[in-house]
Amino acid sequence: MAVLELHQVKKSYGSGHTKVDALKETNFLADRGELIAIIGPSGSGKSTFLTIVGGLLSPTSGDVIINRQNLTDLNEKTRSQIRLKEIGFVLQASNLVPFLTVANQLKLLDKVKKGNISKSERNQLNEDLGIADLLMKYPSDLSGGQRQRVAIAKALYSNPSIILADEPTASLDSDRAYEVMELLQKVTKQKKTTTIVVTHDIRLVDFCDKVYKMTDGVLLALEKQDEKEINHIPQ
Repeated sequence: MAVLELHQVKKSYGSGHTKVDALKETNFLADRGELIAIIGPSGSGKSTFLTIVGGLLSPTSGDVIINRQNLTDLNEKTRSQIRLKEIGFVLQASNLVPFLTVANQLKLLDKVKKGNISKSERNQLNEDLGIADLLMKYPSDLSGGQRQRVAIAKALYSNPSIILADEPTASLDSDRAYEVMELLQKVTKQKKTTTIVVTHDIRLVDFCDKVYKMTDGVLLALEKQDEKEINHIPQ
């Protein structure tokens, strides 16, 4: 059974001559333990896809199903509860609060997530992600790679079924980018989450189980060995 299903999902803005199809009719399945890349240039529809999958944006038509729950049938309060429980977000800018230590950020998040993991699980997670020694530091004290590790920890604090990563390595050099992707790959396999990485960074493809290309709102599955298609994604 797929963790995530999109059935004929479409997102349009405007009407008549001004109508724009940001996401054309899309079908998509993702299983537990898969790390999936969606590559494409800016403006291709990647972010629209991600925000719809994350329940932050409603599609114009079609169904988004997470663990057998159809988001399009639910009210906003229930969708918010599903986002908190089922989905973890890793953003490009790491989304850390500048005036809180790492420890306090995680404590605050744990209150919001309402204790979905135990103290021992939190400690183990901090060890596994290599942030146990960073807990008393502020975001300004951390490197880009360390901030993304903390962001991944925040995403995992509810034991989500799905991790959505939006350009998670955009501000990192190759070494730090590979470090973050290796970590996402490890987490995906160990915790059997479904991880979707939306990016224009073709360096990340080798870490993923599946690769999709987004062009003008159209999602197309690629074979990982199709280097010609992948290498011609505009940066």
